Amino acid sequence: MSFNIGLSGLRAATSDLNVTGNNISNAGTVGFKQSRAEFADVYAASVLGSGSNPQGSGVLLADVSQLFNQGNINYTKNSLDLAINGNGFFTVSNNGAVSYTRAGYFGTDKSGYIVDNFGYRLQGYGVDANGNLINGVQTDLQVQTDSQEPKPTSAITQNFNLNSTSLRPANAATFNPNDPLSYNSSTSVNIYDSQGNSHVLTQYFVKNAAPATNQWTMHVLIDGVNPATPTVAGPPVAANVSPYSYTVSFDSAGQLQSIAAIGGAPAVSDPAGIFNFPAASWTPTAPDPVNTGLRIANGAAPNATGFTMDVRGSTQFASTFAVNSITQDGYTTGQLAGLEIDDTGVIFARYTNGQSKTQGQVVLANFANVQGLTPQGKTQWVQSFESGEPVVGTPRSGTLGALQSGALEDSNVELSDQLVNLIVAQRNYQANAKTIETESAITQTILNIR
Repeated sequence: MSFNIGLSGLRAATSDLNVTGNNISNAGTVGFKQSRAEFADVYAASVLGSGSNPQGSGVLLADVSQLFNQGNINYTKNSLDLAINGNGFFTVSNNGAVSYTRAGYFGTDKSGYIVDNFGYRLQGYGVDANGNLINGVQTDLQVQTDSQEPKPTSAITQNFNLNSTSLRPANAATFNPNDPLSYNSSTSVNIYDSQGNSHVLTQYFVKNAAPATNQWTMHVLIDGVNPATPTVAGPPVAANVSPYSYTVSFDSAGQLQSIAAIGGAPAVSDPAGIFNFPAASWTPTAPDPVNTGLRIANGAAPNATGFTMDVRGSTQFASTFAVNSITQDGYTTGQLAGLEIDDTGVIFARYTNGQSKTQGQVVLANFANVQGLTPQGKTQWVQSFESGEPVVGTPRSGTLGALQSGALEDSNVELSDQLVNLIVAQRNYQANAKTIETESAITQTILNIR
């Protein structure tokens, strides 16, 4: 009996050494979770029971469990390196075979799919054609590396203040954009046509004569010429500096009251402060490369519905002319410049035109019994009957942890503890070997009896 007991002890100590050695060998493995050998004692039993003082029969390896406590977060310079701070696992797919991991080594393959260092595709929520997340449907996450198409300007929002103490300029009667004495103030904004070409829309403000002391005339030019010149593609035409003009009126409190078109300017869609420039009111042009000072149509078009300019909220106070805010929604073509992933897993693509676009959202999975997961190697686990079904959600939702971009989770192995475990396992092995040696000596004593 003592031989078997000692042998079981040797086996247990060997298992303990193997588990500890595996932990030590993976001390530098990203996302690795250390294991622990768990033992149970064995007692002999008979048909009628073992009695109140059963004799021990050795030891057995009850389980090798993994400890899923958090590892340290190590920051890197790769935006697609991901670490989970808290509960959860990344879900990856190898041609449909799903596994789970805490190792956040991710990059992109030749097709733009986000993959780990084994080529398994990271799972998450994709986006539709408009960049809206399709929640609840897991798919292979893919980064669109194509150039972003240009968007022609469809809306401009502006808020300005005109100086109520300004006097009518000396040459106001003969407006000329090249004559600063023909207007009080001016401001510009870049707008874009259908091909992504940039054009400069300039507004010139001229104080009206008394008694219209709360009125201004606003002249609008695009690229320094009348927006409708030329009306069709063809021979070059002389630059027409005849602007679109509007009357801008304020009340006695300095608040914008109304806007009205003058002459052939496009009609105002909302007298309270919204200009409407239909597509037919602007033909994008470019300088004529042959005839200096002339312009020709550049072959592009404005937004199909034209564009609007919203100046509601503008004022006329006794302070310096200022544009308090201005935005427009057009942009030129852009190349992919980089990726950013926030702590909820949303993937943003940044482009060289200053725009950004949602590319998808990383999801995490968690289990009721993470100890029940089956390790598969490559720092990955698969679902088992004991683990239960995965609970899938976005980072920071429910009990799931936050996502850290540009970082990796280190192994949770504590080397000092493992080195002590090595010493203990070695002592246990030696002690059990001594048990077998002692039993052998006793047996030999019996055999030597004459």
